[in-house]
Amino acid sequence: MNNNEPLAFRIRPKTLEDYVGQEHVLGKDKLLYRTIKADRLSSIILFGPPGCGKTSLARVISETTKYKFYKINAVTSGVADIKKVVEETQNFMINPSGKSILFIDEIHRFNKLQQDALLPFVESGMIILIGATTENPYFEVNKALLSRSMVIPLYPLTQENILQILKNALIRKDGLGEYQIKIEENTLKKLASISNGDVRTALNGLEVAVLTTPMGEDGYITITDEIIKNSVQNRKTIFDKNGEEHYNNISAFIKSMRGSDPDATIFYLARALNGGEDPMFLARRIVICASEDVGMANPNALVIATNAMQAVNFVGMPEARIILAQAAIYVATSKKSNASYLAINKALEDVKNKETGEVPMHLRNAEIPGMEKLGYGVGYLYPHDFPGHEVEQQYLPDEMIGTKYYIKDENIDS
Repeated sequence: MNNNEPLAFRIRPKTLEDYVGQEHVLGKDKLLYRTIKADRLSSIILFGPPGCGKTSLARVISETTKYKFYKINAVTSGVADIKKVVEETQNFMINPSGKSILFIDEIHRFNKLQQDALLPFVESGMIILIGATTENPYFEVNKALLSRSMVIPLYPLTQENILQILKNALIRKDGLGEYQIKIEENTLKKLASISNGDVRTALNGLEVAVLTTPMGEDGYITITDEIIKNSVQNRKTIFDKNGEEHYNNISAFIKSMRGSDPDATIFYLARALNGGEDPMFLARRIVICASEDVGMANPNALVIATNAMQAVNFVGMPEARIILAQAAIYVATSKKSNASYLAINKALEDVKNKETGEVPMHLRNAEIPGMEKLGYGVGYLYPHDFPGHEVEQQYLPDEMIGTKYYIKDENIDS
């Protein structure tokens, strides 16, 4: 056992049978499982959060394929490294098959030029690309490269998956099997839960706990809940304020407010704040929702949301969390109407695409003396001169008479 290598590296699976998790693509009846087993893999992009098994899956493929396998990291590699792989692949003495598998970790780090350098070789089939990324490849990888690859999402491992891997690590000789360790099942379950789907975090925490805990008088290293807590610290968050999870979380936050679910609203708000989201960004989303989704059903929601945004800017974190929570709950629990939202969208569509005519002459101001002789303002009825401060007259251009934009719904009282 090489103690210089992290536990997570030492016990990586070498075969599909050793691989734990991702049954949605690696079940025995699934396409990816069958293609790896038959060594008929085509180019793929593995997309998932840290610690879900992307690199481990690439290692399994490297152990099972008959093709020459190359691995590079996009952070430290460039076009020259790609060219080297291509040259060796084309060299019959080095690679009689004329085909190679190239694993690029963090492929989203490659710029457009570097990604384009892969295209002709991936297209010809000379290079079978396995790209791994924590970012949404539809945002970060060239469309031309995506069209030649199969995008395979990998998900955070389940607590049961991680528990199984931790148990294996405790008995494997290349893991922690040479240590005399006592650890209860519930403690392992807590470690699996804290890792939040990231098996690397769980294994690192277990290794730290074992290596930093002295052996007891009974000859065993006893790992308790408290030791695990101090070895892993805070529960790992899967929120990334700069990545796809930012968009997923803010979308869920807005839709929960729109859907009148205050509990889900607060959950996604807490998730965003815990992940380091900008409080002012969250405040602006609440203001938008107050107008777009609450609107005329409760116009006061916009007043409260706007005041909350100003208060957040004035107070700052951590107290701003209370202000955000109050405003978000108010918006979530208010009656909803998107009548204003629909009205302005429909009007903009007409203005852009229709012949909408001119402003009626009686609605125009005679800014300069004499303009009234041309009809400006002539015939305008001042509403406050009439009972109820309302008067019937034409306001829309002739071409738009009868058009309805604002349509009250059942949630609008007045």
